[in-house]
Amino acid sequence: MARIAVMGAGMGAMAAAARLAVAGHRVVVYERTDTYGGGVRRLARDGFGFDTGPGLLTLPAVYRDLFVKTGKEPLEDLVGLVQVDPSARHLFADGTEAALPNASRAGVVAALDEALGGGAGGRWGDFLVRAREAWDRTRRPLLEEPLWPDWQVLTGKEPYPAVPHKRLLRTRRAATLAEIGAWELRDPRLTALLAGYALAYGVDPATAPASAAVLPYMEHAFGTWYVRGGTRELARAVYERCLARRVEFVFGAEITRVPVADGRAAGVELADGTVAGADFVVGSRPWRLGGLVEGAPYGPGAVAPAPEDRFPGRMVVCLALRGARDPGAAHRTVVHSADTEGELDLFRHGTPPGLPTVRVDRPDDPALRPDDAHESMVLTATVPAATRYDWGAPGVADAFTERMITAAERAVPELRERVLWREVRTPLDTARETGATGGAVPPPALAGPRGALHPANATGTPGLFAVGGWSHPGGGLPHAGMSGALVSGLIVEGPDFRGSQ
Repeated sequence: MARIAVMGAGMGAMAAAARLAVAGHRVVVYERTDTYGGGVRRLARDGFGFDTGPGLLTLPAVYRDLFVKTGKEPLEDLVGLVQVDPSARHLFADGTEAALPNASRAGVVAALDEALGGGAGGRWGDFLVRAREAWDRTRRPLLEEPLWPDWQVLTGKEPYPAVPHKRLLRTRRAATLAEIGAWELRDPRLTALLAGYALAYGVDPATAPASAAVLPYMEHAFGTWYVRGGTRELARAVYERCLARRVEFVFGAEITRVPVADGRAAGVELADGTVAGADFVVGSRPWRLGGLVEGAPYGPGAVAPAPEDRFPGRMVVCLALRGARDPGAAHRTVVHSADTEGELDLFRHGTPPGLPTVRVDRPDDPALRPDDAHESMVLTATVPAATRYDWGAPGVADAFTERMITAAERAVPELRERVLWREVRTPLDTARETGATGGAVPPPALAGPRGALHPANATGTPGLFAVGGWSHPGGGLPHAGMSGALVSGLIVEGPDFRGSQ
């Protein structure tokens, strides 16, 4: 039995902790805040409840596998999982709208044809077929296997089979999402639809590789799911599974150093000077590991950690509303911006968009409202991290909130008149809760020449591993669960571990 110290109680860290405990190891999780879940948080006030992190779940099979491998009770016995239908309603800048059925390519094609006309549904359906090919080519090496020393093969050939496009005397193939939109989808609304998936993950659609087509594919292929009571209930279930497997949690414990003895990680040192010995250390946020361990945790030839604040964050507005929820309302509505170029300034110049794309979540969940005469609603927009934009300046957050509400009123008329109160959460809140520099949110790993990978789970320091959204295979609830499975496999089975099954 090995002693294992885990830094942080985020979703990936807890997924690793539960698996390692089941393998017979003594696992202690050190969390600097007073709760678990990382960015998966809940705001509760006056009988209202709000998800302030992810509001929906894709690829629930990742967490089903976690619960199958760590106990007798399956995931569905512990949380209520519901497929939302439609998966989302989309409001485009020209006033057209489309509600896309959940996990039905044929239904999505029909809905887009009816809403947009001109063969739009067929073009989107053909795009999803190509996106599936990219998914099939990258799923195993990018998501289910450790990042091997020859990781460059993932950034070689573009896995998305783009359609040849003749331009002047040249034939080209789309290399970015923006080019897929312009050359293959050929409709500004379909282009906005595609870009919206990238923005939701904090990815710049203008520069994202064509392989980012897997992001909408995951939703269409595997469905979009809601956890009754909010996504925080999923975090609670994982935490309680850890406790049931005798994982120990120490809250309010900030790690300031990872001691190294005989060339390998030997434990953790806390801010109060306490040193806890360990045979293995599972860290989070590889960018921070460089300041905690002697030497460079990632050597030459490895994927080096990128500064976290080069990525954007999220603005979340929680609205407590008077009046009953419209029974026909979609769970999620995406209100697309009319200023697509201005919106991309958040990536180019670190300035928030004047007309943001806003995701409006209206869960039909009695657990999140005091009674049926009220409604809880969450607005989310992708924004620059706090190190690139001063979210703490007087009036800045409120001014952007007003712009988000203005956008949301396209989906929910007279929204302002219904607001009892609101809570605004900027990247500064994300930074406080997760420790990520500037409150940035990690994007998923993407393959291809223009892709971006995250540092490997096994570091250059023996006994030290990295887990969570800032390490392989990147950000997002499913990816965090995959990261936990990979770290557990590398520790339990050793360097010969070939990946999750």
